Formats: sequence, C-alpha cells, structure tokens
Amino acid sequence: MQWALNPIGYMETNQRRYGDFFAAPISPLSDDSFTFVNHPEALQYILTHDSTPELSAPGEPNRIVEPLLGSRSLILLSGENHRRHRKLVMPPFHGERLKVYGDLICAITQEVAATWQPGVPFVARQSMQKITMGVILQAVFGLARGERYERLQTVLAQRLDMVSSPLASLLIFFPALGQDMGRWSPGHRIQQVSRECDRIIYDEIRERRTQDTRHRTDVLSLLLAARDDQGQGLDDVSLRDELMTLLVAGHETTATALTWALYWIYSRPDIYQRLMAELKGCTDSDPLAITRLPYLNAVCNETLRIYPVAMLTFPRQAEQDLELQGHAIKAGTYLMGCIYLIHQHPEFYQNPKEFNPDRFLQNTYSPYEFIPFGNGARRCVGAALAQMELKLVLSTILLTSSLKFVGKKPVQAQRRGVTLGPSPVMLQRSE
Repeated sequence: MQWALNPIGYMETNQRRYGDFFAAPISPLSDDSFTFVNHPEALQYILTHDSTPELSAPGEPNRIVEPLLGSRSLILLSGENHRRHRKLVMPPFHGERLKVYGDLICAITQEVAATWQPGVPFVARQSMQKITMGVILQAVFGLARGERYERLQTVLAQRLDMVSSPLASLLIFFPALGQDMGRWSPGHRIQQVSRECDRIIYDEIRERRTQDTRHRTDVLSLLLAARDDQGQGLDDVSLRDELMTLLVAGHETTATALTWALYWIYSRPDIYQRLMAELKGCTDSDPLAITRLPYLNAVCNETLRIYPVAMLTFPRQAEQDLELQGHAIKAGTYLMGCIYLIHQHPEFYQNPKEFNPDRFLQNTYSPYEFIPFGNGARRCVGAALAQMELKLVLSTILLTSSLKFVGKKPVQAQRRGVTLGPSPVMLQRSE
C-alpha cells in the first residue's frame, strides 16, 4: 500500500534502513519478492549480463500492466519471442526515421500553444498531453485529422486518466478492484472504454492493411511492413498491443517529463534566462540543430534525473546463484534497478535534491549512473524519439510563447499510474 500511494517515501525509507540492496514483496500478483538494486556498479553488471546464462530479462513479472497493454506487448514477452518483436519494433525510432518527425512535433506544439489565452491560467499537463497525444496519433498511428482521430484521442485519454491519480493507481496494483462489478463500478467503465479503444485501433489496422503504405513514414505503416528473418510479420493482436505500448510509453511519460521541465524552467528565472539566451543564439533553422544545444540538453537531463518518470528498471531474474557487491543472490531472485534512488545517490550526485542542470555540463555520467530510459535488453525503444520530442516541444514553447508560473502551492512528486509525476503545474500566458 505504501509503495502504491507514497513511492518516494517507500524507497527512501527502505534505503535508509537497508542500504543499496533491499527485497520486498511489492506485487499482489505473486508471492515473489523483488530486490531493489540502488547502486550503479551492481546495476551495470545486471544489465550487461541480462541475456546470459547468469541473468534473464523475463516479461512475466511485468504482467501488472497486461490489462492496459495486452498480453503480446513487448513489455510482457520473454526470450526469443521478445528479441524477435524488439527487432521488428526498433527501426522506426532511430536514425533517419526520426528526422521526419521534427517539423511535425514543432507544428503540433504551436497549434496547442495557440489555444492559451493571455491572463488565463491553464494546467500544464493537460496541454502537454494534447501535444504528445498529437505526436502519437500522427507520427505513430499515422492518423489524419478526422472523426477517427478525434474519437481515438478522446477514449485513449479517458482510459489513461482512469488510473492516473495516486488513489486510482490502486486499480493497477490490486487488480481485483478493477473487475467489472456492475455499471457503477470503476471496472465496468474501464472495460467499456477499453473495448471502444480496441475497436478503433483494430479498424485502423484492418483498413491500413488494404492500402499501399510503401511511401508512408508513420510507425504503424512501418510495423505493418516489418518482417523477421523468417519473413513473418506482426498479426493484428500483436500490432494492437505494440501500439498501446507505444502510446502509454510515449504519450504519458513524455507529457510528464515536459510538465516537470516547464515547472523548473518557469519557477527558476536564472534557468529561464540562460535557456532563452542559448535558444535565441541558435541561427540554424533545422529543428535537429536545436536538439544539440548543450544547456537545453542539460536542463532536459536534469529534469529526467531529479524525478525520473520511470522509477524502476524492468525486473531481471537470476538464473543461478550470484554475488553482487557482497550480497548473495539466490537463483530465481528478481532484481530491479531503482532509477530514482540511483539518481538521488549522494556518491554520484552532489546535493541530489537540488535542480542543477550544470551538473550535466561539468560531469559525465555512465549509462548506469544516469539511466532514465533503462538499459540492456529492455532499454526503452522510443528513447531517441522521446528525447528529441522533449527538446523540440520546450524550445518551441519558449521561443513562441511568454509564460509564467502561477501555482500557489509547491509542486510535489506523486504517483501517476506506474510512473512518477508532478502535482498540478499552473502556467499563464502573459502577453
């Protein structure tokens, strides 16, 4: 219950009590305990050996998200099946493919920003969700504006909001609470919205299979054309589950990171002024040139460090008895890197509670000291797109809108589904 309602308190309390390793039975779906690993060196060993006889990266421990993502989501697959699907899903999110999304991200951001009225406060997260939802629907689903676009946008937002608050998150951690117990139960409404969401997605998949998609650049079209070494593609159910995975992983998480970044930028005049000076000094009109600006990159990295959206890596399982930093690990043990505690570790981050982008200009951190997207066999497939989107949305807002932070209460970190997000951040257009 504490892990569900107060994750930061849970993690920090147990680290103070037990140090960089502690085991806990945090999942009501099994009797297994999960060992939190809170030191980069131990985590590096785990994540660089997670496809060896010593350690594996199974999907079964992640079934807590199956009601939302589906059983064929990349997150729930294991072994060769996982490697095959990952190989099919990865290409659209790297290299030249990413460039085609840059102008789209900037245009969607400007469209949402144009709705902000001078002197009228707005909830930053709601606007960021509109932006990231637009990117997902157009870049990933490949939908043009229209009835299906608007309906899918509505039902997807409804489905995700049903488990967004700390209290509603209990529906994830205690699945029995989410069962359909009649028309007035939360589970009944969840099932209704889920069926409507699935209907729209399957309609789009079936329609797209009848079209010539060779010249399309959206992720759905690329996934429809993808084939493994045996010439096999993804069936409709697998496509639906991967699309839902990309939606949740690429829409919710990026909106959360953007909201945190806006809070830090507009509540800290020194950061705002320095960032504006860098952005205005960039004379290259190519959107990708902006993503290479050092201080913007530092602000984004510090945003992802201080309150990482994903608090934990996906579990790895010890396939044989191990010893990690003097700790005996028995075969069968599930090991999870605690991203939040590693990012707060005083051995690697001086004054870790302070938001200080300069630490990323003055220091170089290993991929296991700074690990917002995980690593190893289950590193986030959309990490490059998420980082590009974060920088382009922020730079577009800063260069086209004059905003100020108008919140009356301190912004606090709190659970949002399976992630960590901020309490409401209020902004206002001042021009």
